[in-house]
Amino acid sequence: MANPKVLDKRRKSVKNISKITRTMELIATARFKKAMDRASAATDYTNRVSKLVRDLTQAGLQVSHPLLEQRDNPQHGKLLVLTANRGLCGGFNGNLIRASLGAWTELKAAVPNCTLEVSGKRGITGLKFRGLDVDQSFTHFEDKPRFEEVDDIATRYLDDFIAGRLDRLDVVYMKFESVARQQVAVETLLPLGSVVGDEADPAVEESGVSLYEFLPSPESILEEVIPMSFKIKLFKCFLDSAVSEQVARMIAMKGATENANDLIKKLSMQYNRARQGRITSELIDLIGGVEAIS
Repeated sequence: MANPKVLDKRRKSVKNISKITRTMELIATARFKKAMDRASAATDYTNRVSKLVRDLTQAGLQVSHPLLEQRDNPQHGKLLVLTANRGLCGGFNGNLIRASLGAWTELKAAVPNCTLEVSGKRGITGLKFRGLDVDQSFTHFEDKPRFEEVDDIATRYLDDFIAGRLDRLDVVYMKFESVARQQVAVETLLPLGSVVGDEADPAVEESGVSLYEFLPSPESILEEVIPMSFKIKLFKCFLDSAVSEQVARMIAMKGATENANDLIKKLSMQYNRARQGRITSELIDLIGGVEAIS
């Protein structure tokens, strides 16, 4: 027969765990809403910049910029992996680490000299455990990455690319599409050929004239827009990763809370049966003692 005291002690322990997971779920939910607002704003800005460049090209302007040039024989590549500092977020970190191993193998096959940079303690530990040398790591990005922090990294990448010390930059991150869907993405951000999108504006395409008037000149604007578009794209990768992390933690903690509540119900039933059985046993012993005396 199970010991009621042991069952009650275990039930109290599970109740405490349930309170913790429920609290973590609420915190993740609050952080997710704030992070999603920032990611949505960054998405709107990125789309607007891409549309601006498309309008310029459709108006007949020849877009020429070092960041857009494809290099025939790349010699220096870099892989940036965005993971989380903490766990308890389901398969978030594990999926990113597995994708990073494949992306690293592919990059090394295409580019002779490769370096690896990782953001997040979980990714740093996981990739080092699998034998990869991390050249530079970042642990200061949390659920609210700031543009100023990302700008320092992006500026270094731009300087290296223009100087010829970097020919290709790949980023592995968790792309946020909706609350129900996040998927691992491996994107090449440098060279920045994806700025000029394929989607055309029908009005501009038909007339061949831009809907905007650019001052002082379209060329000077492009000199500012193209580097900024790279920075905002990289910033959006960090924002998407932060949102996806909170979604994964929110779902994981909700599942943990529900499992804990189910376990509490089962333990309560076992406790009640054990307690009732012990009381019945004591009554039987008491009745037997009375009969023996009489």
